[in-house]
Amino acid sequence: MTDNPKTDPEPGSNTIKDPDDWTTGDEAMTGAQASYLKTLSEEAGEEFDPEMTKADASRRIDELQAKTGRGK
Repeated sequence: MTDNPKTDPEPGSNTIKDPDDWTTGDEAMTGAQASYLKTLSEEAGEEFDPEMTKADASRRIDELQAKTGRGK
């Protein structure tokens, strides 16, 4: 069986990149990010900011996944 690089990337692989290094990180978050972030915000009882950038949304998703237990 081969490893799936989407779910088990090689250490040091470029499939995992810090949002600060994204070339499009300062663009508006994607529709998928907004939808998931809205759901996570509601579950966590936190405010949803629809004006976040892609990079900020990614970080916030990580924070809220940790808080809600999703994404494990």
